Amino acid sequence: MDTDLKFLAPRWGFENVPWTSFLKQVKEASYSGIEWFPFAESGDYKQVLALLNHYELDYAIVMAVVRPYENFELYLTHLKEDLNKLIDIGRGIKTPLFISAQTGREFFNDDQVQHCLEACQQIQDEFHIPIYQETHRNKWSYAAHRVGEILMKNKTVRLTLDVSHWFCVSESYLEDQQSAVSEAIKHACHIHARVGHTQGPQVWEPAAEEYKEALNAHLQIWDKWVAYRRERNEPISITTEFGPAPYLIKGDRTISLAHEQWRLNIWMKDFLKNRYS
Repeated sequence: MDTDLKFLAPRWGFENVPWTSFLKQVKEASYSGIEWFPFAESGDYKQVLALLNHYELDYAIVMAVVRPYENFELYLTHLKEDLNKLIDIGRGIKTPLFISAQTGREFFNDDQVQHCLEACQQIQDEFHIPIYQETHRNKWSYAAHRVGEILMKNKTVRLTLDVSHWFCVSESYLEDQQSAVSEAIKHACHIHARVGHTQGPQVWEPAAEEYKEALNAHLQIWDKWVAYRRERNEPISITTEFGPAPYLIKGDRTISLAHEQWRLNIWMKDFLKNRYS
C-alpha cells in the first residue's frame, strides 16, 4: 500500500463492540487506524490508547458540542472546553492525528462562525494538534456555498470534506457550484468517504447500478483532491464513513445492520485503495 495513503475505520456504530475485538478486526482489515468520538461512550480512555498502541493503530478524533446551550456565548465555552478535554485524553500517551470538528450551527452568523474558527485555531496553535472543520449538515459548514464564502476570508482553515452532506442539502451534485468545490478541495486535509445522493446522506448500496451517478459524483471530487495532495507531496487520509441506522436503512436486508455497516465500509476502503494505490 502507498505510504501516503491512510484509511481510518469509524468507531461510530460499533460503540457496543468491546474495544479489543473491534481493534483486532480493524487491524485485520488493514486499516491504519480509527476515527473516534470519545464522548459517545464511557470507559477507560487510557486503556483504549494502550490497545491502539498494542495493535499499532493511529486514531483521529471526531467531535461536536452535544451539551445543551442557551446562547452563543455558552456554546463557544462548551466548544473550547470540549476541545481541551479531547486533547487531554491522549496527553503523554498517544497523540491523535487530528481532530475533525463539527463546529457551530447552520444558523450562526458570520461573526459567530468567525469566533468558532478562531477558538479552534487558538487551541490548535497551543497544542500543535490539527483541527479540521468537518463539512456537515446542521453545522456552519452545511453547504458548499456557505463554506466557499468563509474560506475566501479564512485562508488557514482546513477541512474534513464530506460532500455527501452537500449533495443532500443542495439536492444536486453541485454542478453549478464548482468554484466552491474547488476551493474546498484546496483546504481539505481529510476525506469522509460516504456516498450520499441528492435525496439523502447515504446510499443503500454504493456498488449498485442505480447509484452509479452518485458514486461517480463523489469520485470526481475525491480524484481531484487526491491529485491535489499528491502534487504537493501531502499525506492522504480517508475515513470510510458509512454509518449505522438511521443512515443505514434496514429494508429487506437479511444480515445484521452492524455486519452490513462493516461490509459497506470494507467495500469502500478496498475500492478506494485499488483506485488510489
